[in-house]
Amino acid sequence: MNLSRSDILDAATAILDEYGLADLTMRRLATSLGVQPGALYWHFPNKQTLLGAVSDRILEDVDAPLTTPRPWDEQVRALAHRLRDALLAHRDGAELVSASYSSRLSNSRARDAFSTALSGGGLSTDHTELASHVLLHFVLGLTTSEQSRSQLEEMNALTRGGISPDAPAVDPERDSDLVTADPAARFEFGLDTFVDGIGQRLAAEVR
Repeated sequence: MNLSRSDILDAATAILDEYGLADLTMRRLATSLGVQPGALYWHFPNKQTLLGAVSDRILEDVDAPLTTPRPWDEQVRALAHRLRDALLAHRDGAELVSASYSSRLSNSRARDAFSTALSGGGLSTDHTELASHVLLHFVLGLTTSEQSRSQLEEMNALTRGGISPDAPAVDPERDSDLVTADPAARFEFGLDTFVDGIGQRLAAEVR
């Protein structure tokens, strides 16, 4: 079999989507392709490099140009939504991208896209770097939590009572919201708060 890098990534992404990150092993991947595990190492020296390449595939369209020119804040919102959608399109997508990014095995195109939008709005270089990093990890962190909760719900393993058996709920209604609140609404609130804060920072910098 003439195995290409693209073939391997196609199969790896399919396993990720069906079984999740924990079950994406080199042995399972080789079996799905009908080859020995050693055949994979011609293209990827180790599993971590493979996961980095899968992460890059997940993010490949995140920094595509927007269809029309927009103010910096609309660009940031559009890019954040695009990143979230890309992560949610794959099981454990946020966890995989976060791990690959932290280990520097994934590209930085999402962060770079945020940086371009923020610097275009007039934010200083130092604050642009900080803000793009914070925004990237806001999206990754919140989406990781969202996907974890979704999988727990599928397994009927999501706790509906207090936060933990050892920490009884002081306010049961509020604690219940941690489980039942709309993740999209949480995302919008966090994104609004971020954009509003950057807007205030910009106003302060031009004084």
